[in-house]
Amino acid sequence: MWIIGTYVSALIIAWLAHWIYRWNNPKCNGVLPPGSFGLPLIGETLQLMVPSYSLDLLPFLKKRIQRYGKTFRTNVVGRAIVVSADPEFCHFVLQQDGKLFDSWPLDTFSKLFAEESEASFNMPNVHKYIRSTALKHVSGEVLREKLLPLMEEASGVTIKSWLGQESVNVKYATGIMAIEFYAKQMLGYDLAQSLEKLGDLYFTFIEGLMSIPLNIPGTTHYKCMKDRKKALSILQELVKDRVSSPETPYNDYLSRLITDMGKEKLLTEDSVVQIIFAFLFVSSEPISATLTLALMFLEENPKALEEITDEHEAIIKEREVSDSSITWKEYKSMPFTLHVIDESLRLANTSPGMLRRTKRDVEWNGR
Repeated sequence: MWIIGTYVSALIIAWLAHWIYRWNNPKCNGVLPPGSFGLPLIGETLQLMVPSYSLDLLPFLKKRIQRYGKTFRTNVVGRAIVVSADPEFCHFVLQQDGKLFDSWPLDTFSKLFAEESEASFNMPNVHKYIRSTALKHVSGEVLREKLLPLMEEASGVTIKSWLGQESVNVKYATGIMAIEFYAKQMLGYDLAQSLEKLGDLYFTFIEGLMSIPLNIPGTTHYKCMKDRKKALSILQELVKDRVSSPETPYNDYLSRLITDMGKEKLLTEDSVVQIIFAFLFVSSEPISATLTLALMFLEENPKALEEITDEHEAIIKEREVSDSSITWKEYKSMPFTLHVIDESLRLANTSPGMLRRTKRDVEWNGR
């Protein structure tokens, strides 16, 4: 009997060894970059999720670049991927975008934003459509003629709300400010009048984006999905109300989307809701992250803080009415302020990487 047990155990061990070998050495027509796929199933996900309290390159990336070079393979969240910090290769990827490579959101992002198929939008390139239509409402001319003083007013209200508080979560406060501003200007929706705070729902949603996708009550991902559903419900009601009352005049981004719903069925109510949901996300998260980093850098550099303060005070002194709204001329006369923004983005880019999916095997430098 023990012989049979030994034989079965040997087969199981051999099978596991073969499975682990195939995991770390998948079939490939060429030669994969150096690297490791880590543990079966989970790969190197746990190493990637180790938090970093520095604005330097993530330890996960730094260690592997030192060990394998600027281009290496790994496996995270159940996906085998190639990571590259090689400028030449990254430039090649951009040149071949749409040919050898396609944009690829993480599986979790695809699920949360419901972008599994562009076919649901009945158009070949939904991203191009969104970009071209949205830019008409946030162009330089619109910024100069309309949005600039409104942005100043919104930021002033937010900053005044901080007075008297012992501490302020700047990222949260600026994120809520951005969502409320764009919801009102682009969608004609006043979040201050809503019973359910859409800004809070978005903040929880954003906080849970990079969590482990376990949709179990009590987990961060479960809360993220729950608040996403609430936010979509609010936006669905907004779209339905606008569609049911076409006689009410509007001249905002949502009006353009609703108009295009009737043009050869380019869009549906569901796809309009998804566009709005994604638009508010990309409008708020980068802004709040950039503003938070800029304020942090200024606090750490007293000389820069003093110079930017002097620049703003000089503009106010030249005004006939000190509390008048900012003008385009004043905006263009803030060179140091623009330098602060550019330097903040350089030191801590809010979008340090991009994800692409290969459409077929790609060879680079013989691999």
